[in-house]
Amino acid sequence: MKEFDVLVVGELNVDIILDRINGFPEIGKEILSEKLTVTLGSSSAIFASNLSTLGAKVAFLGKIGKDSHAELVKSTLKAKNVNVENVIETSEFNTGVTVVLNYDTDRANVTYPGAMDHLSLDDITDVILSKAKHLHLSSVFMQPGLKPGVTELFKRAKKLGLTTSLDPQWDPSEKWELNIKELLPLIDIFLPNIKEFQFITKASSIDQGIEKVKDFANAIVIKDGVNGAHLWNNNKLVTKEAYLNSKVADCIGAGDSFDAGFISQFIKGVPLENCLQYGNVSGAVNTTKRGGTTAFSSLEDFKEIANRKFSVKL
Repeated sequence: MKEFDVLVVGELNVDIILDRINGFPEIGKEILSEKLTVTLGSSSAIFASNLSTLGAKVAFLGKIGKDSHAELVKSTLKAKNVNVENVIETSEFNTGVTVVLNYDTDRANVTYPGAMDHLSLDDITDVILSKAKHLHLSSVFMQPGLKPGVTELFKRAKKLGLTTSLDPQWDPSEKWELNIKELLPLIDIFLPNIKEFQFITKASSIDQGIEKVKDFANAIVIKDGVNGAHLWNNNKLVTKEAYLNSKVADCIGAGDSFDAGFISQFIKGVPLENCLQYGNVSGAVNTTKRGGTTAFSSLEDFKEIANRKFSVKL
């Protein structure tokens, strides 16, 4: 028996979200925001928090400072029943912070990485890995300390019998340097959005990207916003339509919530097409409230929103 369904390895930071902004900042000028929210941020943490709400037993491994932001990160994860015993605290660096300028369905981010730059392969032992059934990693390009060892991490996970998933997220350097030929055979579920997939595969379309990786990839799930999501598996491409929200609060964490929905079903052995649909519902529910985790206050609330807003009974 495993202690956890999913071990999430990834970045941890606080989001400082500014809403209702009059224009976009310019050098030498000042504009105003009408709303401020300080909350748990990072792709990995939003995924872990929402996955736990959806019923999985989740543990987190990441690196934070010893400061007030660190306390917010840990207390928020604990409140969602995410195990934080393996979150590493360091006095050398501050906890990461992302300032989010939110504009309707899009946003501009500025991130101070802090401690999350310094998580490394050595911090992730086989003892910790062996406690989980599944390993999920988010934001590989945001973790320069871990990125050189990412292939070795997944090799170790597979050797220990874990299933695996990876959401690469955006590359701030826009170099998109990732040895996918070596890495993707170790990833059971690869979860990029459409832009990330095209940049990583150096392709101009989904079909072209799949053609480049089909000989060594396993299942690929491509998030495509209002166009839904695409699943490539067993040489077949399937698309599930998005559940569209006419009154979007914001889209912060929608992709991470999609991942949480998908993986919550995958670890139960649900067919991948059904996982895809559950992911779409989860991403849509996320957009009904501000921030990445607010709509996932409980499993009951999540199901109620899915039914009331999108006519989906779960």
